[in-house]
Amino acid sequence: MDIQRDPARRGGELTRVWSVFAAFVARVLPSPRHPARLVVFGFGAATVAGTVLLMLPVAAESRSATGPIAALFTAVSAVCVTGLVVVDTGSHWSLFGEIVILGLIQIGGLGIMTLASLLGLLVARRMGLRMQLIAQSETKTLRLGESRRVVVGVIRMSLLVEAVTAVVLTLRFVTGYHESGGRSVYLGVFHAISAYNNAGFALYEDSLVGYATDPWIIVPITMALIIGGLGFPVVFEVTRSLRRWRSRDAPPRRWSLHTRVTLITYFALGVIGVLAITTFEWTNPDTLGPLNLTHKLLVGGFHGLSPRTAGFNSLDVGAMNSATLLINDTLMFVGGGSAGTAGGIKVTTFALLAFVIMAEVRGEPTVHVMGRRLAAPVQRQAVTVALLGVGAVVAGTITLLAITGMDLDAVLFEVVSAFGTVGLSTGITADIPDPGLIVLIMLMFIGRLGPITLATALALRERGRRYELPEERPIVG
Repeated sequence: MDIQRDPARRGGELTRVWSVFAAFVARVLPSPRHPARLVVFGFGAATVAGTVLLMLPVAAESRSATGPIAALFTAVSAVCVTGLVVVDTGSHWSLFGEIVILGLIQIGGLGIMTLASLLGLLVARRMGLRMQLIAQSETKTLRLGESRRVVVGVIRMSLLVEAVTAVVLTLRFVTGYHESGGRSVYLGVFHAISAYNNAGFALYEDSLVGYATDPWIIVPITMALIIGGLGFPVVFEVTRSLRRWRSRDAPPRRWSLHTRVTLITYFALGVIGVLAITTFEWTNPDTLGPLNLTHKLLVGGFHGLSPRTAGFNSLDVGAMNSATLLINDTLMFVGGGSAGTAGGIKVTTFALLAFVIMAEVRGEPTVHVMGRRLAAPVQRQAVTVALLGVGAVVAGTITLLAITGMDLDAVLFEVVSAFGTVGLSTGITADIPDPGLIVLIMLMFIGRLGPITLATALALRERGRRYELPEERPIVG
């Protein structure tokens, strides 16, 4: 999947590449005062820093400077917790380079402004109103007063899940694969952070193919990516309910609509993905065909959940059937939960659109979801995010087809993987020319921050009309 590219580049190429990316960021950031735009600015700054560090000779195993395209692509992929690569992570980058990538993954997964808010708490022991607004826009805090508690909770939960996953993986590498103690710890920590943040970066050229039938590797990684993909608000509410249930002193609190919709949709799509992919690949001689029943279920289950933006693969994705690739495209586009480490348009957006369609089909004047009425602005936001996502995927696919001349299945898969910040690939990433890589870079950046920024900007820019124009109804359908 990963082919090492020639790192030698002309000095002027960096200027051209970065001018294109800077112009794109400048259009997204016309003013740094809006909280959502500050989030984008923070991710852009992290990308710049990561690109510079990865271009240093010390970051490469060969001790020669990595080209600007490869460095920029890797930095964006890490900050946007995508996992697409043009050079093999384990063989091209040195220990320093791998640590830089790991740091970018952690920063991108937790969120630039979440970390900035935590730093402010540590230094000043308080959060000003401005920082609370910024933290609220990134963590999707429902009430402003919760920002401080949520920021601390995000960091605490992230470190806990990553630590538990790292311990399990480390013990398995030591006992099952006889790796040295230091190497096992490093492998455990790297893959635990990559899994929880749904990044998909692995230190092996074939990702996790070598561990496809090992449940002690696959199951902990799967659990970490599910927890990270559900989103911080959902995990907080579920754990708070469990604590109240254990105490028995406080009555159980009903879960919010967001949590209920996220859990039901996330696991429903997970079940559908597992069943569909396992079924279509059951007899494929290049994927699940040669495996026994137990291993088929393990590998099929992992690949049914991984497209929800995790990006790890334990099978050769390029050998999958066309129907399986299309199923993966759909799962990658939807993604995971809001305010988490997953990408895509988010399961809540997908579910709300389904409820809007059902209400329209039934002829109901308003949309009701699980005993609650769905506000009209929320419906417009869901439609806007979904349609802009479709537009980005279509535009990216057409552009890459024109640039590369590759097959539609492979190009569409690559584009959706970039937009959904998944990282799965049929193996064409390293063969895409530089202009195509710039397109993927923009898609990764939009996919990681676009839906978040858009939804927040729409919510903060609501305004009433002083008058209404005469109503007229065009023909629909």
